[in-house]
Amino acid sequence: MTTRKNMIFVDPGADSRWDKFVENHPLGWITHLAGWKKSLEKTFPHMKGFYLALLDEDHRTLKAALPLFAVKSWLTGKRLVSIPFATLCDPLISTQEELEDLLVGAKNLLKEVGGSHIEIKSFKGIDFMKDNGFWIHDYYQHHFLVLPEDKEKLKSSFHRTCVRQRISRAYKSQLILREGNESDLKRFYRLHVNTRRRLGLPPQPLLFFKSLQAEFGGSKFMTVLFAEKNKQDIASIILFKFKDRVSAEFLATDERFFSMSPNHFLFWEAIKSAYAGGYKIFDFGRTSPQNENLMAFKKHWGTQVMSLPQFFYPERLPGKTIINEKSIGYMMLTKICKYLPDSALKSMGKFCYHHLG
Repeated sequence: MTTRKNMIFVDPGADSRWDKFVENHPLGWITHLAGWKKSLEKTFPHMKGFYLALLDEDHRTLKAALPLFAVKSWLTGKRLVSIPFATLCDPLISTQEELEDLLVGAKNLLKEVGGSHIEIKSFKGIDFMKDNGFWIHDYYQHHFLVLPEDKEKLKSSFHRTCVRQRISRAYKSQLILREGNESDLKRFYRLHVNTRRRLGLPPQPLLFFKSLQAEFGGSKFMTVLFAEKNKQDIASIILFKFKDRVSAEFLATDERFFSMSPNHFLFWEAIKSAYAGGYKIFDFGRTSPQNENLMAFKKHWGTQVMSLPQFFYPERLPGKTIINEKSIGYMMLTKICKYLPDSALKSMGKFCYHHLG
């Protein structure tokens, strides 16, 4: 691959500078770490990561970077994505000039891999991304809480009937909190598959969760919590923890126990664990505006809301890459998923996620 003089391709798994750079960069998040790349490439053979980086004047220190994954699919085409399946991610830049230099490298890489377009997600770096010849798809929303010092003051700000009373109901139901270990992943996945069926969505492959656990499980970066009733798993949540943030990434629930409010129980316990760990922000994850129930659920916790736009180059509508939840195909998929047995639903998940990014 050709690069400019101060631009290189970094192998995050082999270059000791990379994870330290991510940890020190103000826009760095867990999905930028080498472990995320390893998890994606191990699970999804249609993806290959290319990490563009700019060197400082000493030609040794990393000062900016743009992770890109070549996603190749006969169904959805070839493209470059930064970063697949990441809720939060930004180009790791500090100035507009750094972004412009990295975009030159990205456009060259696009030609070399034979892709049709580039897709870049952004969160904190939205202002850097504007006015660079990218088409903006501003659709998904991100809900989060900035945690005040007083935990009880935060709790008092929650919606009385939709949150506080539901938390009380969970404790009255004598739900038990348990932190999962490596052997519990399949127990989470059983709940996850059933939850995705209820929502009419294909589940991510089990290998993806196994890979994430191999890279981040047992460390401070990833935690799996379970809500139990009479020693039975009734809900589970996967949390990512990095720097000052805790992010609720995956929630799975046995619908037979909704009346006990296990989701409210887990979110409140997760927020309390964020306090205990000294974290400052609690994320509720990405939400489609069309999912009105989930939008309302998160709003009742008193969350702030920000956009999670996607930026596409060239400046045109990349029809194949944007999921249209109102399309006939999408609605047919949701109906089919709701009636598939476990084995078929898991196979559907493997098929779908081997074309997505």
